[in-house]
Amino acid sequence: MQWNLEQIRLFVSVAEGQSFSAVARQLRRAQSAVSSGIALLEEDLGVQLFDRSSGRQPRLTDAGRALLEEAREVLRQCQRLEGRALGLARGEEARLRLAQDEAMPYQPVLSSLDALGRAFPLLEVQLASGAQGDVARKLLERRADLGLLFHHEQMPDALERQRLGTIEMVTVCGAGHPLAASTSAYADRRELARHRQLLMSPQDSHYPGGEQLSPQVWRADSFYVMAELLMRDLGWAWLPRHVAQYPAYQDHLIELRSDWTPPSLVVELVCRRDEALGPAALWLADSLAEHLHAMG
Repeated sequence: MQWNLEQIRLFVSVAEGQSFSAVARQLRRAQSAVSSGIALLEEDLGVQLFDRSSGRQPRLTDAGRALLEEAREVLRQCQRLEGRALGLARGEEARLRLAQDEAMPYQPVLSSLDALGRAFPLLEVQLASGAQGDVARKLLERRADLGLLFHHEQMPDALERQRLGTIEMVTVCGAGHPLAASTSAYADRRELARHRQLLMSPQDSHYPGGEQLSPQVWRADSFYVMAELLMRDLGWAWLPRHVAQYPAYQDHLIELRSDWTPPSLVVELVCRRDEALGPAALWLADSLAEHLHAMG
């Protein structure tokens, strides 16, 4: 087939304008040039697109109606190609891969991605979620461009981090746990130490909330896994407030007052030192910081 984009544009224009002469006037061409372009397209496609015997206004044939949306999609794809090329020429990324800790509060992330999609409509975005350690690993293996995670001390030297905001930690146990039996729901450090404690793993991660109070400890690599264990009254733990208040855990988890709670989780945006961030990544970083601040 030898048809070209100009013929496709003529086909769509005539179909929408319902007149060869109107399209010719709009394009400042002879009507015969428009008719010839449509005729060549019909010859290349092997079908008749317009019924010219129905009067002054050409009407789409059944084949023309079937192919019209396909033709429009060809033109839309051309616009996407031109837009993507223009963005690349301006230094914009063609793709942005974001890896995040699975316990990251979802509302700031979703709000930021919603705004990113409007600001960079042609950007391809890939999202990945994982438990502790997965985010940094994806960055080191170049399987992610940006990482959204909670601060911990043992950050690889190849990664650079930027503080975005903080997330409050709370002391939590299951509704049927002995610590929840008190009407005041208060437990000091000594009382907490009498019961099994759930902590993030591994032991040497220096992850927030990693101080061991109890001699009996279970460890997990996910705050959500810890919450599931808490619902089964298998211990107590420090969780991010938004995890403890997740709808599925309502009425199953009890927030305890205590004489000590870990400092807030620090949310960080992490990238490789040897790779400069593009405009979309920098824009997303600012948006995430703004939405996290608003949540706090």
